[in-house]
Amino acid sequence: MTDTARAGATTAPAGGPQLLGWFEPGSPEWHAARAAGIGGSEIAAVMGLSPYESRFSLWHRKKGLVAPVEESDVMYWGKLHEPTICAEFGKRHPEWQVRPAATYGRGFQIANPDRQLFSTTGSYPTALLEAKTSRDDEGWGEPGTGEIPVHYRAQCLWYLDVLGGGRCHVAVLIGLSDYREYVVEYDEAEARVLRDGGAEFMRTLAAGERPDIDGHTATYQTLRELPEGLDAVDVEIPTALRDRFHAAQDAAWDAEDELTACKGELLDWIGTGQRAVCERERVATRTVRDGRTYQLLPARTRRTAR
Repeated sequence: MTDTARAGATTAPAGGPQLLGWFEPGSPEWHAARAAGIGGSEIAAVMGLSPYESRFSLWHRKKGLVAPVEESDVMYWGKLHEPTICAEFGKRHPEWQVRPAATYGRGFQIANPDRQLFSTTGSYPTALLEAKTSRDDEGWGEPGTGEIPVHYRAQCLWYLDVLGGGRCHVAVLIGLSDYREYVVEYDEAEARVLRDGGAEFMRTLAAGERPDIDGHTATYQTLRELPEGLDAVDVEIPTALRDRFHAAQDAAWDAEDELTACKGELLDWIGTGQRAVCERERVATRTVRDGRTYQLLPARTRRTAR
């Protein structure tokens, strides 16, 4: 990127990005290009920030012990809407040319942004563009700000760090009808934390140091995939693990009963209303099918980001 694009940003470590090629996201070639490094959608998992992948599951995928992530409905529709969202951004910003981006590498850092932005007269990209879709606005702040979900922020900063940029624009389509734009500015301190975290993760891969088991769903799914077959034998486990498991079961059952009671009170309180709010903050949304309540969806997905 140009010096103008770097304005206000600290220069990244020496060594520019190398062009790795042009790959269709999700293709075998795309996976192969990322196999020996960390991509923008993976750095959040490395840092424990991803709602979709854990450090544990990513580590096992990088080691080739479990299969690559299968394309989910969310991933499919996000990829399908990407060209439309990018076209809308270009329509609203005639001062830029919106062009497809290749896959680049700098050491173990891999970057394949959705688009690069060129000035109408320039030969070099001046900014990046990421296109996103979301069912609701959870995690998305005021348009025009940098208030976006933390795992997407990590992705943007990763790309900017690799490509030497200053700014990444994020265009998101929420609920298929609410189009918004955000801006992530390069932050050297944040980028360094991600870079150091990525380097440590790569070290554990080389050393064969498996990450600790955590409570992420992706970790549990990975553990389910690892053993093959079934041996009809009893395996002795530590007493402490048994007691912890039983305590967790009891707590989960108690929490499930309490959650069901809370949902009932929420539905009773809002009646035919659609959303439950408190102090102007959305708490839950009621959906209806065939005239009756179908679901009560919480506004937040976890107590803390992973």
